[in-house]
Amino acid sequence: MAHSHSHNHSQHHHDMKGRNLMISILLNIVITAAQVVGGLVSGSLSLLSDALHNFSDVLSLIVSYIASKLSKQKASLNRTFGYKRAEILAAFVNASTLIIVAIILIKEAYERFQEPQEIESNLVIWLSLIAIIGNGFSVLLLKKSSENNINIKSAYLHMLTDMLASVAVLVGGLLMKYYQLYWVDSLLTFLIALYLIYVGYDLLKTSTKMLMLFTPDHIDLKAVVRTVNKLEKVKKLHHVHIWNLSDDELHLEAHLDLQEDISTSEFNTLLITIEALLHDKFNINHITIQPEYKKDDSKDVIVQD
Repeated sequence: MAHSHSHNHSQHHHDMKGRNLMISILLNIVITAAQVVGGLVSGSLSLLSDALHNFSDVLSLIVSYIASKLSKQKASLNRTFGYKRAEILAAFVNASTLIIVAIILIKEAYERFQEPQEIESNLVIWLSLIAIIGNGFSVLLLKKSSENNINIKSAYLHMLTDMLASVAVLVGGLLMKYYQLYWVDSLLTFLIALYLIYVGYDLLKTSTKMLMLFTPDHIDLKAVVRTVNKLEKVKKLHHVHIWNLSDDELHLEAHLDLQEDISTSEFNTLLITIEALLHDKFNINHITIQPEYKKDDSKDVIVQD
């Protein structure tokens, strides 16, 4: 099946992704430095925890940026898929760091809750406002690309959770300033950590499934088999594997048991039909099929190779 791609459009999209990631990296380096200084001066754990989260964001954005660049590398004889899975690996790493940072924050929040300390709330308020503006801008930059790219989605979630964390820190700063509720600092740190675990786990699960070559959740493998089995000259599709090589590439590999001993040219015609059918109905865009006729092997849909 012929595949048509607009190279210029794809190149422009990649360039926009790289530019937006780089802007977000620079913004977060500035925000992190300001929050570390502010947290140490004010004594605010929630501000320092937000700085730690921001630092993890810087690392995650750098990982995403490198993965985005690598994914454009051409295939070679010893890297036949190139680095197309680099972005999935980046998403896995970024999701893992979200959860690790959350666990560290929970520990710190518990220790601080035992001994609440007076905090310079004015500094907390102003720095959290700066972080909200900076992270909010990063969220807007990455939002569109995050909708169809798991790597950018991982970076986007880091930015989004950091913006929400900064909102929580701002609320805490206001409560400390006007009501002297200094224990709120530890409570907000704990809540921020719980939210990080919530969003991190979902992304970790998705990226793990892709790395393990699991069948995508939106694909009904039996429905794929039934669709192909209805075609003329097809006896049974079996030994089926369906997986995401990357966000853009959904692959199918299978054996096709035929009703008749057809010629190669006839099989080519059948293959074109199958490719068009699976692309239009299931968005499967890379198909590898081994034709068989009266071959003595298992005809189960799923076979452990």
